[in-house]
Amino acid sequence: MSEKRRDNKNRILHNGESQRSDGRYRFKYIDLNGEERNIYSWRLDHNDPTPKGKRRDLSLREKEKQIEQDLFDEIVPRGGNYTVLSLCEKYISLKVGVRHSTYAGYQTVLNVLRKDSFGKQRIDKVKLSDAKAWLVKLQQVDKKGYSSIHTIRGVLRPAFRMAEADDLIRKNPFDFEQASVIVNDSVTREAITRKQERDLLKFIKEDRHFCRYYDAIYILFNTGLRISEFCGLTKADLDFDAMRIKVDHQLQRTSKMEYIIEKPKTESGNRYVPMTEEVAECFRNIIRCRDNPKVEPMVDGYTGFLFLDKNDRPMVALHWEKYMQHIREKYNSIYKIQMPEVTPHVCRHTFCSNMAKSGMNPKTLQYIMGHSDISVTLNTYTHVGFDDVKEEMQRITSDIPLLKTESEKAK
Repeated sequence: MSEKRRDNKNRILHNGESQRSDGRYRFKYIDLNGEERNIYSWRLDHNDPTPKGKRRDLSLREKEKQIEQDLFDEIVPRGGNYTVLSLCEKYISLKVGVRHSTYAGYQTVLNVLRKDSFGKQRIDKVKLSDAKAWLVKLQQVDKKGYSSIHTIRGVLRPAFRMAEADDLIRKNPFDFEQASVIVNDSVTREAITRKQERDLLKFIKEDRHFCRYYDAIYILFNTGLRISEFCGLTKADLDFDAMRIKVDHQLQRTSKMEYIIEKPKTESGNRYVPMTEEVAECFRNIIRCRDNPKVEPMVDGYTGFLFLDKNDRPMVALHWEKYMQHIREKYNSIYKIQMPEVTPHVCRHTFCSNMAKSGMNPKTLQYIMGHSDISVTLNTYTHVGFDDVKEEMQRITSDIPLLKTESEKAK
């Protein structure tokens, strides 16, 4: 009968275990692919002390238990040799039929991973603490904004979830709340006040250069349209008899300067938006002043766009963002009381806030805004200030009679 192998402390070693001359332990095993693998540790048992000058790690037998469990659960060895980058590339390749803006966001995430050493890590080596530390690094060292990190994590989390489902890893290291790790430093685009809206529109209307944009900006402030929906409007979408705007598409321009038509952001985006008489008059002015090109531009079968640039191509969101930026800059160069940032989205948010403050039924407002979730609409009410609340309470309670006690009635 052969004598059992022992370590330098005279402990019996199990099958596959051995100890090297430098004191380090090794365990040899065969993985699911039939390949020979080796793991090492300076400690045999979890009670063993870590040798001086060596990094503390799991003991050999703790690692053996993990391997045994992985073999039992048929976890693919070495994470299938996927890196973080290659895993995300595979995940994105399986996403078909996504919007242009979504696809562009995916490519941005891949570019970040290509430049960062984190993208080269093998997925089975990424731990929860590694994932958290990387997000902190993106914010504090790389100076990326909270929303940008949210987009990046929005790809990594489901990609690792896919790896977990495919038995490439045991646990998703990105399965945590982002707000628990990094600071939300994003700037909320607040609605402007009614006075600021009136002052800005008055300035635009009276300015010799910017007055050409008055009708369009008035419409944005008084319809709540998304800017891509607004840019996609054609003459056929305006029904002056029914006083409504048909919204069933939006105009986008890709990074390759290609014009495309997409469906609204959500299913609820397909809707009819009512026109006030003032909004209708602005649309009539726009149509009346529109220069008709020799050849009307056509995008995916749509033609008759309301706004064309100097090259007779349809205007897109970037045009209006720049116009409003220049308007604000000129306004603030003239007046002491500064105008806050006003973008097309601020116009939409301002409209929603004004309607909420005016007491519009939330479900009605949800329909006009094209929100798929009522919570998005209700969040607008967070911008209602004390004066709005006070006015609303006075309106509601003004019709409630004051009840008197018997003693008060006797007086």
